[in-house]
Amino acid sequence: MSEADEKQTLHRYLQNARGVLLWKLEGLSDYDIRRPMTSTGTNLLGLVKHCAGVECQYFGGVVDRPFSGEDELDWREDDDAELSGHMYATAAESREQVTGFYRRVWVHSDATIHELPLDARGTVPWWPEESRHPTLHTLLVHMIQETDRHAGHADIIREAIDGAAGLLEGVSNLPPEADAAAWKQHYDKLESIARSARPTSP
Repeated sequence: MSEADEKQTLHRYLQNARGVLLWKLEGLSDYDIRRPMTSTGTNLLGLVKHCAGVECQYFGGVVDRPFSGEDELDWREDDDAELSGHMYATAAESREQVTGFYRRVWVHSDATIHELPLDARGTVPWWPEESRHPTLHTLLVHMIQETDRHAGHADIIREAIDGAAGLLEGVSNLPPEADAAAWKQHYDKLESIARSARPTSP
């Protein structure tokens, strides 16, 4: 496989994951995309903001190609009292600001991916010393893993909000014949299996 082909493959997987994150916001109110859905506050718009910030770093400053708009959003990293300031949009940050920032980061990242060879090295100061100078190839794999992980979080959060599920826009990856009654029957079956696995009282 040529380097160009390998880049194209890696970029396709990254772009698929990026697209899923934005797709999971579609059709929801501003309230729903900001709702904290776990005890640690995980929310849909926050996942987008987080992935935008991480990608901005890895395909920006890490490879000496800083993204000029990095300060467009409030990251709150210097506030010791702030928990996960990069994992939610502040009240002053709109959906359009966060998603627009993410799309602009894509353009910058894609230029970096296109222009640098896969063996180009960067510096990640917060990584362990022995792995602090990864190649662009490693950074691509890392960013695919990061984005896919949070796309999976977005899958679960979206389903918890309104029941919507699916792999990609236009590709549900779910049994086409399943309706609400079939899913309820499936759910009940799994609940029964789970209950049967509980230890019996002595």
